[in-house]
Amino acid sequence: MRNLIRSFLPQLVVNYFWHLPKAVLANVFYGFPTKNLKVIGVTGTDGKTTTVNMIYQILKAANKKVFMISTINSPGLHVTSPDPFVVQKLIKEAVTEGNKYLVLEVTSHALDQFRFWGIKFEVGVITNITHEHLDYHKTFENYKNTKLKLLKNSKIPIEYIKLKLKLKIPGEYNIENASAAVAVTTALGIDKELARKAVENFEGLTGRMEEVKNKRGLKIIIDFAHTPNGLEQALKALRGLTKGKLIAVFGSAGQRDEGKRPLMGQIARKLADYVVVTAEDPRGELEIINKQITQSAKTGKNLFVIEDRQKAIDFAINKLAKKGDTVGIFGKGHEKSMNLDGKNEIPWSDKEAVEKVLNGQ
Repeated sequence: MRNLIRSFLPQLVVNYFWHLPKAVLANVFYGFPTKNLKVIGVTGTDGKTTTVNMIYQILKAANKKVFMISTINSPGLHVTSPDPFVVQKLIKEAVTEGNKYLVLEVTSHALDQFRFWGIKFEVGVITNITHEHLDYHKTFENYKNTKLKLLKNSKIPIEYIKLKLKLKIPGEYNIENASAAVAVTTALGIDKELARKAVENFEGLTGRMEEVKNKRGLKIIIDFAHTPNGLEQALKALRGLTKGKLIAVFGSAGQRDEGKRPLMGQIARKLADYVVVTAEDPRGELEIINKQITQSAKTGKNLFVIEDRQKAIDFAINKLAKKGDTVGIFGKGHEKSMNLDGKNEIPWSDKEAVEKVLNGQ
């Protein structure tokens, strides 16, 4: 009934008369726990999770007591910024454990819905703002202004610094993420050289440019890229690491921003040698999603549509890929479930799917 009522109300009304009071109550119930913490917030279309984890690693290297709330360690299946009561409970526990710093991954939905109301950010970071979530925000301007709210609530300005970095993880965009992490921690008083060494030792994250080792002479990469910018940056990074052909396996989420689907199709066809379009949380819209991605382009030579994600991965590795080629599997990354029908989550792991193929299952 609640969801039915909310479907008839403007989002602004829902935000101020449902989400805001809920966030206020959560803060009051847990005693505004962030008053005892230095809080760093990271938002952006892409790169949030990596940047949060880099900042966390720098602070750990500096022997600071630090806690983080991020996609990788979030309790939700498809949730980056949890419910206010969950957030405040986690923060209260972090304070009880003696933590002095908190690094938060902040989504545009969370900012718009006041999920982090009451939290005083010492520093705010925006990694980038590109096409995403227009199904919710309606216009890019609204989306951008929502992201900018994080900076308005932050205290410490970040100064420009010069830095040379050599990372273990690929991609120019990760240089940007690392630079942001170093700039933030330096502004908080951490030694710049310590911060640099910490990000240079960063090994990467599950489902973020994660390589699955194999004996076939292939480079198989699992990455969470699920936006036009994310896919473009990932493919450009992989192109620089590829001796042979570059094969992209991806889809797009159902009941979400439709405008990005054809853009992702165009990017993949431009940057990859072979494109395999498949399911990625289609939520009952698989056929229309595939048509929007392919834009009715002719399939069968360099472009393929294979609805079953397991079969698509199998096809890319066993039928298309040769020694020296790279197979990039995008969109799911670290996630452990997939929504096919719009109602139910089923267990899913891209890494397990790849391992099944490699093991001949």
